Amino acid sequence: MAKPRVLAISTKEKAQQTKAFLHVLKYSNGGVLEPAKLYKLKHLSKVEVLTNDPSGCTFMLGFDNLRSQSVTPPQWTMRNIDDRNRLLLYILNICKDVLGRLPKVVGIDVVEMALWAKENTPVAPKKKNIEDGPTTDVVAESDMKVTVEKELVSQAEEEDMEALLGVYVMGIGEAEAFSERLKRELHALEAANVHAILESEPLVDEVLQGLEAASICVDDMDEWLSIFNVKLRHMREDIESIETRNNQLEMQSVNNKALIEELDKLLERLRIPSEYAACLTGGSFDEARMLQNIEACEWLTGALQGLEPPSLDPSFANIRAVREKRAELDKLKTTFVRRASEFLRNYFASLVDFMISDKSYFSQRGQLKRPDHADLRFKCRTYARLLQHLKSLDKNCLGPLRKAYCSSLNLLLRREAREFANELRASTKASRNPTVWLEGSTGSNQNVNNADTSTVSEAYAKMLTIFIPLLVDESSFFSHFMCFGVSALAQPGSPGNGNKSNEDDLGILDIDDNDNNNSNNKSISELGALNESLRDLLDGIQEDFYAVVDWAYKIDPLRCISMHGITERYISGQKADAAGYVRLLLDALEERITAQFTRFVDEACHQIERNERNVRQMGVLSYIPRFATLATRMEQYIQGQSRDLVDQAYIKFIGVMFATLDKIAQTDQKYADIILLENYAAFQNSLYDLANVVPTLAKFYHQASESYEQACTRHISVIIYYQFERLFQFARRIEDLMYTITPEEIPFQLGLSKMDLRKVVKSSLSGVDKHIGAMYKKLQKNLTSEELLPSLWDKCKKEFLDKYESFAQLVAKIYPSETIPSVTEMRDILATM
Repeated sequence: MAKPRVLAISTKEKAQQTKAFLHVLKYSNGGVLEPAKLYKLKHLSKVEVLTNDPSGCTFMLGFDNLRSQSVTPPQWTMRNIDDRNRLLLYILNICKDVLGRLPKVVGIDVVEMALWAKENTPVAPKKKNIEDGPTTDVVAESDMKVTVEKELVSQAEEEDMEALLGVYVMGIGEAEAFSERLKRELHALEAANVHAILESEPLVDEVLQGLEAASICVDDMDEWLSIFNVKLRHMREDIESIETRNNQLEMQSVNNKALIEELDKLLERLRIPSEYAACLTGGSFDEARMLQNIEACEWLTGALQGLEPPSLDPSFANIRAVREKRAELDKLKTTFVRRASEFLRNYFASLVDFMISDKSYFSQRGQLKRPDHADLRFKCRTYARLLQHLKSLDKNCLGPLRKAYCSSLNLLLRREAREFANELRASTKASRNPTVWLEGSTGSNQNVNNADTSTVSEAYAKMLTIFIPLLVDESSFFSHFMCFGVSALAQPGSPGNGNKSNEDDLGILDIDDNDNNNSNNKSISELGALNESLRDLLDGIQEDFYAVVDWAYKIDPLRCISMHGITERYISGQKADAAGYVRLLLDALEERITAQFTRFVDEACHQIERNERNVRQMGVLSYIPRFATLATRMEQYIQGQSRDLVDQAYIKFIGVMFATLDKIAQTDQKYADIILLENYAAFQNSLYDLANVVPTLAKFYHQASESYEQACTRHISVIIYYQFERLFQFARRIEDLMYTITPEEIPFQLGLSKMDLRKVVKSSLSGVDKHIGAMYKKLQKNLTSEELLPSLWDKCKKEFLDKYESFAQLVAKIYPSETIPSVTEMRDILATM
């Protein structure tokens, strides 16, 4: 069954717009009305009274916003016709008044609704304000008032319908009959109208004649208008032609003016000032004239660039005057570059020749002189900007200039290094140490080895301190002076520059503001060319450094360690690109020093190996304590990062020492262990302090300790078996049989009976103190190092006691009824020895 609902209509004004709503209310469990659904009347498109309900109280409201959904249109059944009419009438009034339109009405006559509204209009005033959204309960009691704001038809229409209906007061009960009658009367009226029109034919003919006359006038007017249109079109074409000619004349005038301006600018570019032409073709390169030369170069560079795109419009490039002027400028450029290059080559050579001819400039006997190139660089800086302009004018001209500069300055640098190295060696006083460090002979060499040769490494360090910063500065100066696009060298004050002041700094860094930016964008080819030029500049100077290294090696080979450390410190300080050849020079020096030190190590190892040629070697070999002295001095000479050089020497030395010791020991198997343990003990004693601080020596120290223990064990075992051979051989036979038979069966084996045990114990342990004393004398007899005897004797007693304890355990297990001296008795006897 249908559920009871209450329908309410309300309006609401918001932002000068009125909205209408249809509320559907339902009863809750407590009988209280609560909202169920809400419809907006602006979406109401259809009001339909269903014909399947004979009472006419059922109707359906169609909303256009529900068409696209599968939702059944809302349908209600009112309690009577009056309630239905009251609700629908109010809905239609709201739609017409608020929304300005009426929905489609189906199944109900609008006239019938208007009549019903007139009959049921209350006496109260017809208009009522609904601004605050009045709500009408359409299912209220019968005494509720219905306010109709506006009728569905106007007042005049209503009066016409009343008059029409008044004519037909005939008691017609059905609307269909009334409608049929109205249709018949309408046909009659239409027939009367057609008849009236046919009777007015003369009037129609007169109207047609007037229309024809008017058409003739219109045709004449159209002809005249077409004539005027042709004339106007011709006139417009003439005006356009005149305007086009005027525009072309104006454009030609503007273009001619612009062309004259461009030609004036071009002529200004093509003009060569006479003062610049004279300077470029025949001017002097004296220092006083360099400002005019630089100005001429700047003008020439700008003029050449001005005749090339994009500075010059590409359309001007093939003009004859431009081509001729470009050829003239190229000729000026070629002439100037040739003259300037020839002057600079001669200038570099003359500067160096002047300095070489002055002997006071170099180190002399009794006086070391530090090379000073400040004046040379100051004179060269005068032409630094000229070189930059030459590079921009003709990059190829720098190659010969660089070679000329390198060739001249190389002579000066090599002369300075040679004179300095010769005087450095002559002024250094140091006694020569022999290279025979590890040979077997003895004598006064030990005292000679302790001579102070620090002046040798100091001389080498002085050579590097003076010349490496000089060579770095020269490389940097050359890099910038000759316009190489690479980064600068280590700045003054860095370790590689020897904490120099700014006296040798490169003033040419300020020649071009873009120099630093160009150095960041250096190319591989530019760096390669720089390295080739630096090789020409500094090649050959390494021979003087080699001479100092060889001289130092002859005085004291161990000074190679100090020189190696000094060289490594300088290598770590040279990291700039322009110092490439200086790094190569330092690397070559390091290789030379390493080769000399390796030569010393090889000779010392050869001296060690000569010891094995002796027929008989006893006691501590001579090279063991000598190596300790050598290692102590090598540690004193270590500087910087030369630790690896010394460690490699240690590895080679000790490897040869241990191998030679083994060979010497193998020549006489009888005394092999004695030689090994005495020499390994001496090695440990002599290197104990150094092994605590040098990891490489500590490794060999532990190796010597293991070898010493092994030699001691072997030697002690030989001595013990020499005195107690029958006793411990008997024990060994028992141990061997225990792997195959049970302990109870061993006393029944041949040679292992109880009687045999008694004979062995009697022969070995009767007068055991004499046997132990003989064992001590045997240990003492062949030992040359008396300080080792106490420790060896303790080891010997412990080893003998361990072996005897094992023998006693075997006897107790195999021969439980037999008695032998106990381990405690044997320990007491040993304690008294």
